[in-house]
Amino acid sequence: MTATPYPQALEIAQALIRCPSVTPEEAGALSYLQGVLEGAGFACHRLPFSESGTPDVDNLFARIGNGAPHICFAGHTDVVPTGDEADWSRPPFAAEIADGVLYGRGASDMKGGVAAFAGAALAFIGGHQDSLPGSISLLITGDEEGPSINGTKKVLEWMAERDQIPDHCVVGEPTNPEALGDSIKIGRRGSLYGHVTVTGEQGHSAYPHLAANPIPGLLAVMNAFHAEPLDEGSEHFAPSNLQVTSIDTGNLAPNVIPARAAARFNVRYNDIHTAEKLEGRLRKQAEAALQGSGLHLKFEVHRSSPSFLTPANDLVEVMQAAVDEITGRRPQRSTEGGTSDARFIMEHCPVIEFGLVNATIHQVDENTSVKDLEDLAKIYESFIGRYFEAFA
Repeated sequence: MTATPYPQALEIAQALIRCPSVTPEEAGALSYLQGVLEGAGFACHRLPFSESGTPDVDNLFARIGNGAPHICFAGHTDVVPTGDEADWSRPPFAAEIADGVLYGRGASDMKGGVAAFAGAALAFIGGHQDSLPGSISLLITGDEEGPSINGTKKVLEWMAERDQIPDHCVVGEPTNPEALGDSIKIGRRGSLYGHVTVTGEQGHSAYPHLAANPIPGLLAVMNAFHAEPLDEGSEHFAPSNLQVTSIDTGNLAPNVIPARAAARFNVRYNDIHTAEKLEGRLRKQAEAALQGSGLHLKFEVHRSSPSFLTPANDLVEVMQAAVDEITGRRPQRSTEGGTSDARFIMEHCPVIEFGLVNATIHQVDENTSVKDLEDLAKIYESFIGRYFEAFA
């Protein structure tokens, strides 16, 4: 790879990890990136956004070049809390290296990924100072681990208003379950959150005929949800699944039948379903389960994100070729895992995801192999060159 005067991925990663940017705090991470990128000629825009009832969030959009094709790398510098720092073998914001491993909150999710694509972009620019064959941009949010309201979604709206939407996007989330080069995300399952409340009549447990216990009714609803699979999966997606995540009555007295019982659930669904159809199906099941019981149902749903799929195309092939060049592996195309900010990007342009190994994300002693980090930067640099060749 071409030598450049710019900082490389490992240096950038350590600098970012040393910024304690727990959502929604910026903590210097975006300022550091802005300084590095502006020094290389990127036009940078700091984009703070606000909305009532949510924390203010700072974001960064940086672009170099004005022409097409325009490739964007997207990611986040915010991180989840560390938990008890005494449980860590090394300080979570020290970015220490031991035995070839970089430790710290965000090392893999996803300051390491941001560092890798920033380093790759800088290296590529260093070799093409007078002949950049298109545009490279970085969309960095501080709200991915939080409500995701004042982050990527609003940055994309800002970009669309200014004709800055890229032709394609790569999200640098950690995508590999075991080894760098295992998989590329070409889509994500949708997510739907539900809250079911069954109301009866409070009473003494010794006189059940004078009360109406909502708990059996709530259990009947949950059993109805699990009575049959949502589906058997599709060509690119695993079967959809519903998980009950909490059950509560708010009742602390052992001899009182509660007035109401509530449960929360989450559905991760594939491209067979839409959120609207799933909501209708589950509502009917809940109503049928309580029919004739005399109990009352309240059914609420929050549609978090739809499922999406980036079909097989040159973008996927270009990334697979770059990964193969550096690692010798041909990554599988995957749609597993939770949601990411790709759910917002897919509304504007084709998007794929490829990043580090995800084995330690959100854990105590989160870490990444230094070699993986450096290899990921090489993959991204190879991808950039191949991208401009394929889409020019």
